[in-house]
Amino acid sequence: TCQPTIRTYTTQNQEDRLNTQTLNTQISHHSISLPPRIRKMLRLTSKRIAQALASRSAQSPAVQVLPRHYHERVVDHYNNPRNVGSFDKSDPTVGTGLVGAPACGDVMKLQIKVDEGTGKIVDACFKTFGCGSAIASSSVATEWVKGKQMEEVLTIKNTEIAKHLSLPPVKLHCSMLAEDAIKAAVKDYEAKRGINANATPEAARLEKAADA
Repeated sequence: TCQPTIRTYTTQNQEDRLNTQTLNTQISHHSISLPPRIRKMLRLTSKRIAQALASRSAQSPAVQVLPRHYHERVVDHYNNPRNVGSFDKSDPTVGTGLVGAPACGDVMKLQIKVDEGTGKIVDACFKTFGCGSAIASSSVATEWVKGKQMEEVLTIKNTEIAKHLSLPPVKLHCSMLAEDAIKAAVKDYEAKRGINANATPEAARLEKAADA
């Protein structure tokens, strides 16, 4: 699991210390032309400023920022998403699944292209409007369905995608969208081919063979 890191920002204190150092430098630089009494007064003022800054730093600790971090696989699929694009949804070899999550506004379209001779998914693509977890889940789903038979992709579960991406509980709905999109794409393809969407894969194959 990716552990969050703590970034500490002390911009204001660093700037104040820089100003104090600048003042000391200026005092040293002009010390030849300044009377001893003035030099002493300026050095005393600089010392008091430094003490005040140290006291303020102790009383006001630096701000700690805990940014949300995604697992490296999510970052990878978000920055370099696989198989982004679209197929012609009217193509009889293409199945299109369009699903959405009203709660968060994520919308996912996943498409599969099937070899009619072998029944194997030869290509897949997606377009997703949503968060990084939704995009990563879509990207992983398209990678996992390629090269598989229709009945195989129906066994892909959202829990497997979530585990692969180390999604937190609040992002599990993103992996569920991916599973639903796969099922919807298969159902759309089967509807185009006249296959009973409610039948088992084995029954669908037998029905197709009987019609041949």
